[in-house]
Amino acid sequence: MILLDDGCSDFAGEMGERTGIDFNRCLQCKTCANGCPFIDGMDQAPNRIIRMIQFGMAEEVLKTSTIWVCVGCNTCSSACPMAIDIPALMDGLRHAALERGIEIPEPDILNFHQEVLNTVKKYGRTHKLEIMMRYKLKKMDLFSDMGVGLKMLKKRKLDLTPSRVKDMKAIEKIFQEP
Repeated sequence: MILLDDGCSDFAGEMGERTGIDFNRCLQCKTCANGCPFIDGMDQAPNRIIRMIQFGMAEEVLKTSTIWVCVGCNTCSSACPMAIDIPALMDGLRHAALERGIEIPEPDILNFHQEVLNTVKKYGRTHKLEIMMRYKLKKMDLFSDMGVGLKMLKKRKLDLTPSRVKDMKAIEKIFQEP
């Protein structure tokens, strides 16, 4: 276990309890960073986030854009030789940042995450085209990255029509208040 002083292990312990992750299993092999499709939008690689947690750098970690840019695609955790659930870690860090009132460094990211949840609630899975259209409408920024959208359509990365899961009752249970 990495300990710098009495306070450094507190944040790692808190995040370990919150997420169920043993951060000392990380080998710092950088496999998570090498496979991440969103690494270019992050200010810290996922392995660096883990190292910062190990060193007790709570405030620095919670202020990174990385925890908000991560979309939880599981590319990192599926490649991790130690099976560390990095999307669960990022989710735990986002919750900790919100609870502590840390300013979110990515403008409108909560609106984007809400649109993702809205499509899951509606269809049982994400519909990327609808997510982006609703998000762009809320921002009133319809054309700034239209070229990217057209490329994604051309490569069939965006479905024009959403698909729906068969068991919508199971999806409804997920969104019910306890």
